[in-house]
Amino acid sequence: MRGYAHGGDLVTARSRFPGEILDFSANLNPLGMPEPVRLAARAAVEESVHYPDPLCRALAAGIARRDGTTPGQVLCGNGAADLIFRLAFSRRPGRALVTAPTFSEYGEALEAAGWQVVRHHLSSDKGFDLTDDILEDLPGMDLAVLCTPNNPTGRPIGPELMDRILDCCRREGVLLMVDECFLELSDGGESGGLAGRLADFPGLLLLRAFTKSYAIPGLRLGYCLSADERLLDRLSRCAPAWSVSAPAQAAGLAALGCPDHPAQARALIARERPRLTAALSALGLRVWPGVANYLLFRAEGRYDLKDRLLERGILIRSCADYAGLGPDYYRVAVRLPEEDRQLIQALNEVV
Repeated sequence: MRGYAHGGDLVTARSRFPGEILDFSANLNPLGMPEPVRLAARAAVEESVHYPDPLCRALAAGIARRDGTTPGQVLCGNGAADLIFRLAFSRRPGRALVTAPTFSEYGEALEAAGWQVVRHHLSSDKGFDLTDDILEDLPGMDLAVLCTPNNPTGRPIGPELMDRILDCCRREGVLLMVDECFLELSDGGESGGLAGRLADFPGLLLLRAFTKSYAIPGLRLGYCLSADERLLDRLSRCAPAWSVSAPAQAAGLAALGCPDHPAQARALIARERPRLTAALSALGLRVWPGVANYLLFRAEGRYDLKDRLLERGILIRSCADYAGLGPDYYRVAVRLPEEDRQLIQALNEVV
């Protein structure tokens, strides 16, 4: 059976530490779930004696208004991971380019569907930044998957480089999926997103989610945007009907009514991330400065850091399973100031 290799695995953590756990392994909005979202999801449970809208019509229309697209360019799914797997299985397998390190679900989904996965390795000496070297690997690919800001490095793709990538993919006939799930909690927010470029690049597919921005991972709600409605139709056929539950749809609609929630979190993250970076660096840890709500760091030679912190009730994300990283790489979310202080205190005790 497929193992679980992501953050937020509190079931396993609680089997080893029975007390309260402070979870830095899941990089969610540090302000938590907005109360209107909680109330909307709870009310929708009472209506769950009926099937949910299989087409998510009200939610798609709301997303389109916010993101500046049309409802026909929106497809909702059971979290972003659901849509990643749909994309992998919706097309004839070919050659797909992914970076390393990056979110493992891209490669796992593509390999499960029979794709040949080619990894473009990012250099730690260059800050794990994507460079023009990617342009040399794009020709001959059928699909390319990029993430901005990247997970787990928190590094964005610069706008000039992104323009060159888009032009190259259009010229070479490469379908490009760009994961923007962390954009809303990163510096600048969605102002750096590509939704406004969809009409110019029909071979562009954007992946977004409510999961991180509104702290609702248990409800599972993601969506993708594309000007190629035939592509979205193929993706919709690669999932059973009613794949987005009524509580998830209600939560999404309520989240659209709380547009300031991610912005408030961004302001907090912008203040707290430099402090956390400095504190981690002061402990002798190598930190890669990012623009998102999480930080990648290396505790050279310390392969037990996750276990040692869990003994103190703090869960962090080991990055040992990321291609291109090793067992002494870790990722931590940026949380509330008091919680970040607890993390640093615990790290002081074990490092």
